[in-house]
Amino acid sequence: MLNKILISCLSLFLSLSAFAQEDKTKTGTKTEKIGDLNVVIDSTALREPINPLDPARAAFYSAVLPGLGQAYNKKYWKIPIVYGALGAGVYFYTSNNKNYKRVRNAYKRRLAGFTDDEFQGRLTDDGLLERQKTFRRNKELSLLITVGLYALNIIDANVDAHLLQYNVDDNLSFKPHYKIDKFDRTGSLGLTMNLKLD
Repeated sequence: MLNKILISCLSLFLSLSAFAQEDKTKTGTKTEKIGDLNVVIDSTALREPINPLDPARAAFYSAVLPGLGQAYNKKYWKIPIVYGALGAGVYFYTSNNKNYKRVRNAYKRRLAGFTDDEFQGRLTDDGLLERQKTFRRNKELSLLITVGLYALNIIDANVDAHLLQYNVDDNLSFKPHYKIDKFDRTGSLGLTMNLKLD
């Protein structure tokens, strides 16, 4: 059950960056009035300058306080998911740690000769040892997954900041075209890549 919940939280957190891409271009056009018509003379793309330190700053903020890098990237909807994932990891760690200590203390009391522990009649000494191993393994796994989710929070903020600066404009485009040959009247289909350097 613990593994299924943690794997679900992890895969939900990994899929968050799928919607991170935004278009940051603004088109500017220069028009000239000729008679009654407005004719477009020049079309340019005005892009916001790329700040190469933004991804590092977002990652640093997420390392200092989980969710702060997501707030820096203006992805506020990710903050509850970050805290939910980290909170679930901490909850499972503390729960397994508490159960591990209960079973360990009961086993120590049995070794000392006491017969008044809470597991008396339900678990043998070997059963207590097996439970100890299980709770310790689950505790260590919960800690490892929590640290992994913390690192994933930092990676998500960094990648999201990179994707916010991703250049998506008309200066780079693929356009299909159909061309008819004038001599033998046959058509050909092609794909053109346009790269406009300003």
